[in-house]
Amino acid sequence: MNISIPYGRTHLSADIPDSRIGAVLRSRLEAYTPALGERELVEAALRAPIGSEPLEKLAEGKQNIVLIASDHTRPVPSKILIPPMLAAIRRGNPQARITILIATGCHRETTQAELTEKFGPEIVARENIVVHDCADEHNLVTIGTLPSGGALRINRLAAQADLLVSEGFIEPHFFAGFSGGRKSVLPGIAARETVYWNHNAAFISHPCARTGILDGNPIHRDMIHAARAAGLAFICNVVINAKHQVVGAFAGACEQAHLAGAAFLRDLCQCLKVPSDIVITTNNGHPLDQNIYQAVKGMTAAEATCRDGGVIIMAAACNDGHGGESFMQTMTQDISAAEILAAIEATPKKDTVPDQWESQILARILSRFHVVLISHADAGLVKAMKMHPAGDISQALEIADRLLGRKGSITVIPEGISTIIS
Repeated sequence: MNISIPYGRTHLSADIPDSRIGAVLRSRLEAYTPALGERELVEAALRAPIGSEPLEKLAEGKQNIVLIASDHTRPVPSKILIPPMLAAIRRGNPQARITILIATGCHRETTQAELTEKFGPEIVARENIVVHDCADEHNLVTIGTLPSGGALRINRLAAQADLLVSEGFIEPHFFAGFSGGRKSVLPGIAARETVYWNHNAAFISHPCARTGILDGNPIHRDMIHAARAAGLAFICNVVINAKHQVVGAFAGACEQAHLAGAAFLRDLCQCLKVPSDIVITTNNGHPLDQNIYQAVKGMTAAEATCRDGGVIIMAAACNDGHGGESFMQTMTQDISAAEILAAIEATPKKDTVPDQWESQILARILSRFHVVLISHADAGLVKAMKMHPAGDISQALEIADRLLGRKGSITVIPEGISTIIS
């Protein structure tokens, strides 16, 4: 069998004997073709909201309206989403004061050039756009306590709005279950300490904090509480394919619309696990595989179907290296992955540090499996982070067979980010 998997801006290919392939687990998202075009899907969703009155009706009589928008790290097609949302608000109340609040979470500030690329020059010139800063004490307010006990602090503009709405996109998420919906508030416009509390070690280790799981997920539970407390009244979220094309749109009440989008996505992305000795996977290529930090997400798909003691082969270009200084420092300690994991799991919620969750998940994976990383990252760095560097699929398989002491069975997951293994 010839397999071809995304890698950076290209693909990697290899011929593997059929006798070794147990399964190829592939999301149907890329093959799905909607009945409507991108803009038509969004407009149709806004016309028929789920569990809510239309946005223009909600806007009636509201003077201070905040629209939460995604930041530069998210491939949300805001040029398609924002204009009809603004138009709907102004149909309901032409005099409304509208602020577009950029949900950076704990990321760096979105630049003016990135805003222009995201929204287009007309919206940037015409609208009032504010970039959230998770450390700006003057513009953060406490609005309650999370179910987990942490202080719920969010951006002052959102807390003082008389109508709070958001755009976003829904994709499988490796510990929140799915992105989108309630995530616009937490982590989107929350204080740093609120985000860190929510991403604590006990929650990350919870068996329900996994891709595609919302029920019983403690991280999701905190996020839903935050969205309710903030009064997130209406969302317009989309599902996009690898080309960043809208293939589904869901608008309406935050919880109901998000659940509908998650169900749509699960139907396209879910595959039954096929346990194998070796699992080959990816981070869906560029722009999602630019560093090792991000590549951990794709590894979790392989984790769900690899036999204990097996080998995960991760193909991610990683042109930017490790992707997180704290993450790299943690993983290059001169102790085992199991010891790193134990130390993180013993960390109290209040003491959560930057990138701890990513280190915890990689340490969890490395404590159960060998990881062979096909990448452009420095081989010394890869080894220091307790993985085995490889240049291509054939070399990676040679390393995997040597680690196993035999030619193991293989499962291939071509798109690790967008595949839910259950």
